[in-house]
Amino acid sequence: MSRAVRFAPLVLLLTIVGALVWRLATPADTVVASKLVGKPLPQVALGPLAIEGQPVPLRSLIRQPTVVNFFASWCVPCIAEAPLLSEMKRRGAPIVGIAVRDRPDDLAAFLARYGNPFTAIGTDPQSDVQIALGSSGVPETFVVDGQGVIRYQHIGPIEPDDLPMLMNKLEQAR
Repeated sequence: MSRAVRFAPLVLLLTIVGALVWRLATPADTVVASKLVGKPLPQVALGPLAIEGQPVPLRSLIRQPTVVNFFASWCVPCIAEAPLLSEMKRRGAPIVGIAVRDRPDDLAAFLARYGNPFTAIGTDPQSDVQIALGSSGVPETFVVDGQGVIRYQHIGPIEPDDLPMLMNKLEQAR
């Protein structure tokens, strides 16, 4: 038997292992963009903050270009994002907050500690609204125009460098 034939299985095995290691070292893009950008908000209702309250249709909270922000008290990047949302509010941006899988007491403590930049807040206890909008996690921010059409999606926490761009997207939604 020739040497090349004897080493062929080893070469094949090393090629397969090398390909697997390369693929694991360079994972596919994990950003999941919403397919609803450019389309109207789906007909979804936010849960109320108070137990005795009634669910509120998300669309009823959008009367002008608005920022819709998914957040949670248990989300560490949401803490870092909180002052930037307050800055957006100071600059005149209406912001609807959607608290995902949160408890009322934890949410109240979060807002008391880090501030409340929201013009309205609803809850999403089972992530139904989040899924309906095509959001992949928290924090996540959408810009919605006055007709309820999603114009932009920002995945992940808002960074200081993102503020001018987000304010511009909000202005373009007018």
